[in-house]
Amino acid sequence: MRLDKFLKVSRIIKRRTLAKEVADQGRISINGVAGKASSNVKVGDELAIRLGRRIMTVRVEKLLDTTKKEEAAGMYDVLKEEQLSE
Repeated sequence: MRLDKFLKVSRIIKRRTLAKEVADQGRISINGVAGKASSNVKVGDELAIRLGRRIMTVRVEKLLDTTKKEEAAGMYDVLKEEQLSE
C-alpha cells in the first residue's frame, strides 16, 4: 500500500494530500530510510513521522483499503512519541 494512502486510511494524517506533502518534504522515514508518498508500506514496517514539533514512531500492524474510525487505530501501534525542543 502507498505511504500516503496508509497515513490517510489509518487516520494518522486526516487528508491524503496533506500526507503526500509531509512525505515529499522528507518528514517521514520507513525503517530508517526517507520515504516518499509513493513508497510501499508493508506489515511490520516502522514509520517515523515528524508532525510539527513531535516525532511519532509507529509500527504497521494491518493494511486495509477502507476502515471505520473505530478500527483505524488497530492498523498501527505507537512505539514512541517525542517532543522536539527548540
